[in-house]
Amino acid sequence: MTGTATVVGAGIGGLATAIGLRRAGWTVTVLERRTELERYGGAFGMHPTAQSALDRLGVGDALRDHAVPYRDAHIRTPDGTSIGRLPLERIERKAGRPELLISRFRLVDALVAALETFGDVPLKFGERVTDMDALPAGQDLVVGADGIRSAVRTARFGDRSGPRRIGTVAWIGLADFESPVHGETWGSGRFFGMTPVEPGRTNWYATVPEATTAEELRASFAGWHDPVPRILDATDPATWIRYEMLHLYPALPTFVATGTRPASRVPSGARPASRASSDARPVPVALVGDAAHAMTPNLGQGACTAILDADALSRALAAAPPGPAGIEGALRAYDRERRRSAQRTAFGSRTLHRFMSTERTRLRDAAVRLLPG
Repeated sequence: MTGTATVVGAGIGGLATAIGLRRAGWTVTVLERRTELERYGGAFGMHPTAQSALDRLGVGDALRDHAVPYRDAHIRTPDGTSIGRLPLERIERKAGRPELLISRFRLVDALVAALETFGDVPLKFGERVTDMDALPAGQDLVVGADGIRSAVRTARFGDRSGPRRIGTVAWIGLADFESPVHGETWGSGRFFGMTPVEPGRTNWYATVPEATTAEELRASFAGWHDPVPRILDATDPATWIRYEMLHLYPALPTFVATGTRPASRVPSGARPASRASSDARPVPVALVGDAAHAMTPNLGQGACTAILDADALSRALAAAPPGPAGIEGALRAYDRERRRSAQRTAFGSRTLHRFMSTERTRLRDAAVRLLPG
């Protein structure tokens, strides 16, 4: 079926969803609160399942043109001792293709280029959506791709689920040399990761309990094995990105809100979508990406899950029969396919964060040594 959709948010999930819906024949508008696209940050890991989804969205070739394979990555202690390997070889054997790494800005540019090939998908910047009443009238679907602080989610699902702190600060950056080793180094209450990203550069990320300045971050990893201190020294602190790690909690009971629900049953704190009357049928809503399941970055699956959401939602709507009932059925199918899977990934990432950042390092390291190589 086809229809008219507004996608709120022009991050990875929003752009991918807009591409998928337009390929399915929908009329799509993308609204972004920022005045330009977010091209900051380091690298995204692309699991083979996300690569297949990008192939279906017509972006797979652009991904491979700029991505590098991720292989032979170890888990180390601060003195450089390898205690395990990341399961990259197993992923490649099972999928028949390796995990790939791509710079955030290159993936964003590839998605925008794919969207621009249609020539009729407006990407409107500076559009701050604060509630559903701010959206254009007459839409068949609204997609909330507006991040962990999603206004779409709050408007239709209430504010019970929202950003929650985990008490850890993360830093990311790109060093202007190629690290001779890749993987993660786990210390007491902190860890440091290094991955390839493109020739001549290394993507790095670090997590510490506090460390509010560049010098404090350097001090947190002073004395760690080479090249950790060199990577920090080789990166301009002005380009470092610091953010407080958050996740969405509690998990949402559904990623969708259909138009069949009467206004009297809208969750507490939510606003009806209709401009005309609180008794009118609200516009169906689907959440994707961080708006639906924001997670800690420990499994490196945030971008992947957003792309899988976009692909699943687009496929479900493309296969649906015409009319409101078709849309609602497609949204329920999307929710069945993606919610439990995405929420399991989010839970696994949060659990891994606790495991990696524990101060009981002897027990943790002994457990890692028992894992299959």
